[in-house]
Amino acid sequence: MQYQNDLILRAARGEQTERVPVWLMRQAGRILPEYRAVREKLSGFIELCTTPSLAAEVTIQPVDILGVDAAIIFSDILVIPEAMGLPYEMQESKGPFFPKVITNATDIEKLLATDAADHLQYVYDAIEIAVKELNGRVPLIGFAGAPFTILAYMIEGQGSKTFSKARRFLYTEPVLAHRLLEKITLATIEYVTRQIKAGAAMYQLFDSWAGVLPPDQYREFSLKYIKMICEAVPQVPRTVFSKG
Repeated sequence: MQYQNDLILRAARGEQTERVPVWLMRQAGRILPEYRAVREKLSGFIELCTTPSLAAEVTIQPVDILGVDAAIIFSDILVIPEAMGLPYEMQESKGPFFPKVITNATDIEKLLATDAADHLQYVYDAIEIAVKELNGRVPLIGFAGAPFTILAYMIEGQGSKTFSKARRFLYTEPVLAHRLLEKITLATIEYVTRQIKAGAAMYQLFDSWAGVLPPDQYREFSLKYIKMICEAVPQVPRTVFSKG
């Protein structure tokens, strides 16, 4: 597709650009009154994520209002564990919460891998709607959580400053940790691939909790799997957000 503004794609390919591209890295821009107006009509964040027409609407809002250089699909990194078989809740003022967490090999074996992407059609539908509405103005970015960050939530059960349970799991059960990371990676590869088929022009991997790991563990339990995704899905530019 030809874009009226392809600045972010040129930058992602390493080309010389006239300026740094700007986009809202997080969902839609929760400070926008237009976003809050849509959000207030719904039961919660998850309903917005799973309603394609509304997810597409808030995806496009920053482009219309602020003139940013790209749209990023409105979704959540935790749709992957839910699709794999581990549902979560979004608690107001507290954030995500998993009623059940991963504790042993049996829990891991019950999880879906590549088939998990079949349960995320609402994301692909939202991408298709948003791309059509954008009509070539700017590219749309797809995204997913990096495998370690997803593992951290699946074991910890909620957000944490230290993710002590998840880190302990890496030390005490490294074989199981790698097995879980492998399944998350397979699910993510298929998920990102389908986002691209739906119209995403590039993708971003969010490793929000990488900073809780020391360098050696980061290389073993995080970077390794990010590389696997990037190597498996090379057909569009990609970028990584990693805190810490």
